[in-house]
Amino acid sequence: MTSNFYPLNLRRFQDKDPIATPDTNYWDRLSRPDLLKEHTTIDYVDFSPSDPDNFVLTCSVRVQVYNLVTKLVVKNLSRFQKTAYGATFRQDGRLLAAGDEEGHVKLFDTGSRNILRLFKGHKAPVHRTFFTADKLQLASFADDKSVRMWDVSNEKVVAKYKDAHTDYIRAGAMHPQSSSTFVSGGYDGKINLYDTRLDTPIVRTLDHGSPVESMLYLPNGSIFISAGGTQVRVWDMISGCRLLTAMSQHHKTVTCLRLGSDGKRLLSGGLDRHVKIYDVNTYKTVHTLTYPNAVVSLGVAPNDHAVVAGMVDGLVSIRRMNADGKASKQRRQKPQRHARSHQQQVQKPLVPETTTARVDHVIADKRQRGQQLKLYDIHLRMYNYKKALDNVFVQKIIENHPERVVAVITELLHRDGLEASLKDRPEAVIIKFINFICKYVGETRFMRPLLNAANTLMDVFENNVVPYSKSMLVALEKLENAVQSEMKLTMQLMELKGALDMIIGSALDKKQTDSSCSYIQTKMPRMQPSKRAQQYVVVVD
Repeated sequence: MTSNFYPLNLRRFQDKDPIATPDTNYWDRLSRPDLLKEHTTIDYVDFSPSDPDNFVLTCSVRVQVYNLVTKLVVKNLSRFQKTAYGATFRQDGRLLAAGDEEGHVKLFDTGSRNILRLFKGHKAPVHRTFFTADKLQLASFADDKSVRMWDVSNEKVVAKYKDAHTDYIRAGAMHPQSSSTFVSGGYDGKINLYDTRLDTPIVRTLDHGSPVESMLYLPNGSIFISAGGTQVRVWDMISGCRLLTAMSQHHKTVTCLRLGSDGKRLLSGGLDRHVKIYDVNTYKTVHTLTYPNAVVSLGVAPNDHAVVAGMVDGLVSIRRMNADGKASKQRRQKPQRHARSHQQQVQKPLVPETTTARVDHVIADKRQRGQQLKLYDIHLRMYNYKKALDNVFVQKIIENHPERVVAVITELLHRDGLEASLKDRPEAVIIKFINFICKYVGETRFMRPLLNAANTLMDVFENNVVPYSKSMLVALEKLENAVQSEMKLTMQLMELKGALDMIIGSALDKKQTDSSCSYIQTKMPRMQPSKRAQQYVVVVD
């Protein structure tokens, strides 16, 4: 029986030469994420159409409006007895609607934060609410398997669609141009297309194949998209709701959909901690964003000014687009080794705006089992840890290929064999090991494994309390100074960041003060609260 042994993976420690496409260059301009922490799962994220710097988060029993610049709560709508769901702005940004666990739909004035309307009728939690294109009606999708249309002005039900699905209804979308057309998606895996002008309002029923989590229309209104399971499906209404394509780029459930770049890009977030970005002309993946936890809600500001993602653990990631056009990550490009390869690169045609270049690459495993192993791989296979370490601690490898040395050190750390490989070694070997750590500990790609290696080295010294030579003491002092210098540099960067935050914050405050005095805002007539909304009281236990 032959054993399968793979050589060490050196790619993780190498400087990668990324594939540059117009989309990668564009989305790499997103800044590093600013994180907010809420208590529970972020159910829904929506940006204000009238003020792009404000976005609303629905979490637990609160609906909070945050400012994109200050990351602070601007308005807090806490008039909920139980959990709130799916707070969305109206197209003009003046009204905000949200469902709750009681089965109510509440309509808020974003200026005064008062409840203007209280729609009662559902027998189960209402998870999604959306305004029609004419802004006069409101649709609610609930767990009682029904969909209701409400008149915003008189607080009455316009239409009821009972038992529209056989399971919870957690997704829906309103047609961007027609006020009488909308779709709903349920946990029964079905999609219903409605037209309120007809006698039989459910025009067609489609099968998504998995519980539907999110839906939306493209700006032209002829295509709608559904997400559920690991698939994102595209349906063409003009050709009889024909399935155009099914995208399976996520390996866990897709939870949310959003449009970006004025409807030219589609964003999907999932429980696999990824947000995939597609070109709506080709439905190919053009970029991927990665997050620290499962993504359950997503919001994109107008003109891609910012991307806000809500996660299952209550974490909120805010990434703003850099206005200077520079990428947030400075990608180091490797120099071309040959003039011929450089010439070939120059002669390549430019990728068009709607590129079909694949970004999610499938890398074939070309490693041959039991063959083409380096000498240190053979020693690792035979558990000769000291010989494997000696094989890479050659001056030529240390200078030209430090990633090989770090890969061997990392493998020994994983096997708990580094301490054994450093015991009972001559001082010259230990000094060489210390000098390598001091030289490369400042590189980001090597920092973590080398710090772990330094801790293991200290364990070796702790177990061998013997007098050391002067050269060994000098090497240990050199290691201490290297670690101290890295700590000092980190503290200086933290202080610089704090000073810059104060300067930027004061400048923004001054700018807001100046802009507020430059014009006089005309007061628009506001909707008055109904009697039912005035009588609603939140009972606090």
